[in-house]
Amino acid sequence: MNAQEIRKSYLEFFEKRGHKVIDRALLLPKDDNTTLFTGSGMQPLLPYLLGKDHPEGARLVDSQTCIRAQDIADVGDNRHTTFFEMLGNWSLGDYSKEDQIKWFFEFLVDVVGLDPNKIYVTCFIGDEKHSIERDTVSAEIWQKLFESKGIDSKIVAIGSQEDGNQIGMQGGRIFYYDDAENWWSRGGGLDKTPIGDPCGPDSEVFYDFGEEHHQQGYGLPHPASDSGRFMEIGNQVFMQYKRTDSGFKPLDKQNVDFGGGLERIAAASIDSPDVFQISLLKPIIDQLEIISKKKYQDYTESMRVIADHLRAATFLAVDGLLPSNKEQGYVMRRLIRRAVRYAFDLGIEQNFLQEIVPVIADIYQNDYPEVKANRDQIIEVLIREEKIFRQTLRKGIVEFSRLATDKLTGDIIFKLYDTYGFPVELTHEEAIKNEVPIASDAEGEFARLMEEQRQRSKAASQK
Repeated sequence: MNAQEIRKSYLEFFEKRGHKVIDRALLLPKDDNTTLFTGSGMQPLLPYLLGKDHPEGARLVDSQTCIRAQDIADVGDNRHTTFFEMLGNWSLGDYSKEDQIKWFFEFLVDVVGLDPNKIYVTCFIGDEKHSIERDTVSAEIWQKLFESKGIDSKIVAIGSQEDGNQIGMQGGRIFYYDDAENWWSRGGGLDKTPIGDPCGPDSEVFYDFGEEHHQQGYGLPHPASDSGRFMEIGNQVFMQYKRTDSGFKPLDKQNVDFGGGLERIAAASIDSPDVFQISLLKPIIDQLEIISKKKYQDYTESMRVIADHLRAATFLAVDGLLPSNKEQGYVMRRLIRRAVRYAFDLGIEQNFLQEIVPVIADIYQNDYPEVKANRDQIIEVLIREEKIFRQTLRKGIVEFSRLATDKLTGDIIFKLYDTYGFPVELTHEEAIKNEVPIASDAEGEFARLMEEQRQRSKAASQK
């Protein structure tokens, strides 16, 4: 299955099981000033997970577009993207672990066609300090499902990620981890769970791409390792508790919150750990190869960054955002400018977004009518931003090479910013890319020079 087929099949699968298909929320959150962007499928549904009745009922399913700008520096490896789709289904006080785990396993194996021998799962190990029991219920459900496929389903208690690095998998199929790995709350682990919030254990599902993808330096392989062998493709959160002043109390109305990365499930479907080879991203890579006359395997990181950033910027434009120097608009501007910068590495020094953005629109317009409806406007917004920035970029790169020969100092950063309009974060990235040391006081010196400039401007305006 390609990614578009997986998305469609997922929605139909849960619709047949009594779920109402709901529209995606915009990437720009409404009535939520805690975050710049919608970063997960459950975020728009939080009021209903906290107890409010949803107008569409107790069983819901969707594919939610998400942006996690905090991952921008990680883009370039084979799995991180700032933009992704989260497949989600929810039970608001209806079904629980038995149905959820069984259905997701059925979807992965019988619908998508994943080899169950390559699926591994994790569950919560329990916590005596907070009087929370080990999630043996989920583990036993998983055990029966694997055994139904003739797969040995040994359960191994690991504990922390660090423990896993030391002891490895020990022939396991189902693994118990601590609250850093298998506990969900808005704050993080058990001790970070906000008072009054719903929370609970989760059961994560991983796909094994094979021993050859285990990287050195991570200890022994295990599902929660940061190595490249395993990729998380789904997380089932069982909201069983509410934290109170006196501890964790069972909820009267327990919920299921499932989220699965569409791109990652699609990568597992083609048995490739590189999400940039799936049908939502490869056409962008193919077009970059045509424009640049370069090969993906030779310029992998640059092409990944460009493909991801322009896909993210395109959907921000779909949802009505314009590049600017404030908050969400600044993130959008940064994404476009980073894409243009990385295009220089491919030898693309001319405007090229008019050849890339239509490819992105083509990928999504059949499944998201708003993309088709706003196609011309989207392309225009991104092309305009590229034209504005390209001259600045060319001058900035030349001046960086001239000024930052031995060390990057605060006054160089300031001059590039003040004289040439070169963004500060790009200056830092140029230094890292070119292995130019950054002076320890560079940030402080830059801040001091910026403040001096503000004071000069203030004095001048008062004359």
